Amino acid sequence: MKIGIIGTGAIGGTIAKKLVAAGHEVKVHSAGEYDSLKKRAQELGASPSTINEVVSNVDVVIVSIPTKAIPDLPKDLFADVPDNVIVVDTSNYYPFRDAKIEALKNGKVESIWVAETLGRPLIKAFNNLLAHSLEYGSKPEGAEGRIAMAVSGDDDKAKMIVSDLINDAGFDAVDAGSLSQSWRHQPGTPAYCTELNVTELKEALADGIKENAADLRDLAISKLMEHTTQPSHEEILALNRSLFPKNPKGL
Repeated sequence: MKIGIIGTGAIGGTIAKKLVAAGHEVKVHSAGEYDSLKKRAQELGASPSTINEVVSNVDVVIVSIPTKAIPDLPKDLFADVPDNVIVVDTSNYYPFRDAKIEALKNGKVESIWVAETLGRPLIKAFNNLLAHSLEYGSKPEGAEGRIAMAVSGDDDKAKMIVSDLINDAGFDAVDAGSLSQSWRHQPGTPAYCTELNVTELKEALADGIKENAADLRDLAISKLMEHTTQPSHEEILALNRSLFPKNPKGL
């Protein structure tokens, strides 16, 4: 498939590298100097593109930038993009990084807000794993202990296509329902960054409590900030799991 990725950081860059390795044709865009983008694209095996080129002549566009940067994208970015092009949102809202976005502060589902801001229906995916898990946790299809990712959206065909991309990246996909249900894999929920298999992730998605998510998200951040050194992947994972005693891997 032809895939355009906006954002080449820890998530977007890793997705690009894995999809290139799976045989997809990938082009990438990031803010900043074009020479830096060219170097980064070469590292990933992708093609560097301008913001308009990255959404042109593709089957899927993956938006993988911080939530606060989404309103800064061109307002007409998708104006001429055909309706059959799938748009994927990987973002997660963190107030300490993204500042206060009133609608999200008041409980609007994050990807609903992103869809409204972009003026485009989308699929929520690639958001409920830590960057380390995404980069190093992939396994072949059918392997024991394969980590699962949640996929939400209102277009079943689009979800199937994105699920295939998740499989190509080395993970199992779990349909988490409509876009309005994507809060179930937002920060502060049992499904978020706890490294679960398919059965466990389905359970975690069902166990999420929307009203508790923001407080638990902020609690996790405050606990991480108590560390005097950079916490390890294992420490972050253990903290996330410990927030949810009912979680299959709760501590």
